[in-house]
Amino acid sequence: MLLSVGDECSARAGATAEERSAGVTGPPRGDSGRGLAWDQGLPGSSCAGLAQGPFGACCRAMAGAGEDGLFSRSGAKDGSRLSGCSSRASSASMPPTAKTECEILQSANVKIFSFTDLRQATRNFRPDSMIGEGGFGSVYKGWLDENTLSACKPGTGIPVAVKRLNQDSSQGHREWLAEVNYLGQFCHPNLVKLIGYCVEDEHRLLVYECMPRGSLENHLFRRGSNFQPISWNLRMKVALGAAKGLAYLHSSETKVIYRDFKTSNILLDADYSAKLSDFGLAKDGPVGEKSHVSTRVMGTYGYAAPEYLSTGHLTTKSDVYSFGVVLLEMMSGRRAIDKNRPQGEHNLVEWARPYLTHKRKIFRVLDTRLDGQYSHTGAQTVATLALECLSYEAKLRPSMEAVVTILEELLQSSGADKKPGAEKHQESKGAFKNAPAAGVGRNSGKPRRRTLG
Repeated sequence: MLLSVGDECSARAGATAEERSAGVTGPPRGDSGRGLAWDQGLPGSSCAGLAQGPFGACCRAMAGAGEDGLFSRSGAKDGSRLSGCSSRASSASMPPTAKTECEILQSANVKIFSFTDLRQATRNFRPDSMIGEGGFGSVYKGWLDENTLSACKPGTGIPVAVKRLNQDSSQGHREWLAEVNYLGQFCHPNLVKLIGYCVEDEHRLLVYECMPRGSLENHLFRRGSNFQPISWNLRMKVALGAAKGLAYLHSSETKVIYRDFKTSNILLDADYSAKLSDFGLAKDGPVGEKSHVSTRVMGTYGYAAPEYLSTGHLTTKSDVYSFGVVLLEMMSGRRAIDKNRPQGEHNLVEWARPYLTHKRKIFRVLDTRLDGQYSHTGAQTVATLALECLSYEAKLRPSMEAVVTILEELLQSSGADKKPGAEKHQESKGAFKNAPAAGVGRNSGKPRRRTLG
């Protein structure tokens, strides 16, 4: 049977930051494509019968420490999960120990699929089933029976997104394992649900709930009949959902730094509710007396915080900076980096920053495809918020909890927190109607994630 989000959270086994991965790195990869929950009675994880394949033995400890290892700490702090997710006891005073793949896979409270199951669900990975592609591999749309989660004919069950790892990507395997490690234990309305995984011979696959409206990136930057510009109110609704997802990750119960916040990793369901996907670069935040995590610089050009680029010091405020970049993209309809634009406008943050500080110049940043249908006051609020998130000094940036509060108040005041199609935008059509073409540049292509150091 299908469970509600609250029921599902109660069923899932949670874990504190001290029990999860300390971080995994890897090359860029693609994006995964309605809600699905699963029954606690589904088979548990098991490493029995796994072949080594090109990735090595299942039960090997992940190589190295710090950036390259997956860790757990035993002992300490109790914490309850949102919507009833449970937490296990842990202790920051205990040293980290390497976590084997078996331990990670066994702790993930999701279904294990056979490769045959997923091949049938995707019609043998037919090209016309492909809904995404990237450095990680390809993403296919599949169909599963609602009750048994076994493969079924297209249109007769529930749609899912199946991400298949390139077989020659050993680093991609690390990211695959990180996704199982995090999404196998987290549950939140603004995080994409991991339904299960397949680890069989050389095959590594992940199965997610299918997000029918795709990524925010497509709605902001793609042109054509399939991607009409989304309204200001919908953009703010998406921003709030994404902010709630980050705030959950940063909370005391989870203590995770997402590290790859960008429009292509924000997926939208049928009601334009935002969910964060792609946890391959996620990393546990500092514990105990530590103020930051030192790590190899990874991410996507245009989104990484300046102090992270220069020092490798990673904090939750690094994610806040990335949120500011995405908020600016949502305001302007421009990409974070677009070298097809005129000289001086390649870097969105540097180009827009001077305009954000002047109330009378904010309109120069705003997407003209909005056709002036937004609140003047609301636009100023969002511009100020973006500027604070983009502060050069990390300590001056707001927490994601504070960001959520601001966006909630903004949506409540505008009456925008409603289903798509019910909103009528007739505000401030005069002041911004003749703004320059901020959002009508040529598509520069999707920014690729990479090592930035």
